[in-house]
Amino acid sequence: MSAVESWPHVWIDGNQDTPIALLLHGTGADEHDLIPLGKALLPGSPILSPRGRVSEGGMNRWFARMGEGIFDVDDVIFRAGELAEFLNDAQAHYGVGDRPVVAVGFSNGANIGSALALLHPTSVRAVAAFSGMYPFGDRDPVGDATGVALFLANGTDDPMAPLPSVTKLDEVASSHGAHVTRSVRPGGHGLGESDLAAAATWLAGLSLTEV
Repeated sequence: MSAVESWPHVWIDGNQDTPIALLLHGTGADEHDLIPLGKALLPGSPILSPRGRVSEGGMNRWFARMGEGIFDVDDVIFRAGELAEFLNDAQAHYGVGDRPVVAVGFSNGANIGSALALLHPTSVRAVAAFSGMYPFGDRDPVGDATGVALFLANGTDDPMAPLPSVTKLDEVASSHGAHVTRSVRPGGHGLGESDLAAAATWLAGLSLTEV
């Protein structure tokens, strides 16, 4: 069994002239959770939806944490590298190695998506991050992120992804050359209709050369 086949994931083939949609689920979900969202935001795109390989009390996650909002930053960095390798191998496995990738993540998946793009910008150049936050704690391990495009959609009263942490993600990413677009709605942790509409507008403004 290959490395790609040993990592639980869903692959759905799509149109040849569209980017790959990399779907990154939230805590407790799996590789099937965001497929409807991926199809809605990137219609016709091939879908690659892996499962987070960290278990917390039986719940799938992308990286370890010490408590709510307190991330194991070393593990964030390691898991982002692991995911970048899987993505590269999967693109070769499915014969789509030259296709751009747009990541769509929710909550914990949004966090690993932002980490992936900022630490490995040649793997993923665009991320739609819903209800995510700054994934690196009090550290800044980001290098040159020129060309990375981040869309950050958050609620004003989200205790799991507080706006000051989102602002820090915006500031750090921007300081390293990333282009950040934000959408803020009333409410807490979740994914609202206004988030989807704003993300669709953002995606429509991206060109394949940007991602």
